[in-house]
Amino acid sequence: RGAIFGLTRDTTREQIIRAALRSIAFQSMDVIEVMQQDSGKTIHELRADGGATRGPYLMQFQADILGIPVLLPEVIESTALGAAYLAGLSARLYNSIDEVAKQNRIVTRYIPQYTEKERSAQRKLWKDAVKRLL
Repeated sequence: RGAIFGLTRDTTREQIIRAALRSIAFQSMDVIEVMQQDSGKTIHELRADGGATRGPYLMQFQADILGIPVLLPEVIESTALGAAYLAGLSARLYNSIDEVAKQNRIVTRYIPQYTEKERSAQRKLWKDAVKRLL
């Protein structure tokens, strides 16, 4: 179930798009929080891939809301690249996983800009909105 809160007659298309992009980041935040709780480990950086990485607004907001750097590789289509690397390992084009790991270097880093107060306020708004839907 989904909802957009705060709509008025003056709400613009751009504001709705921005809300949709932010919801992607917030949903990722929810998943990462559960992963950290379940594993007892802290995630110190997020390596993102796929088409959404082409949007600097989303990537920066993701870093801001998570409070960790978001790193983008040179080749963003990691699924196909991973299959190619596995084929290369099988064909002995690479000697080890470590050698493969060095191939797709990080080319863009989004560093969190929010203060902890800003991050907490944004997270609270999201969590309150989700509670209203449950």
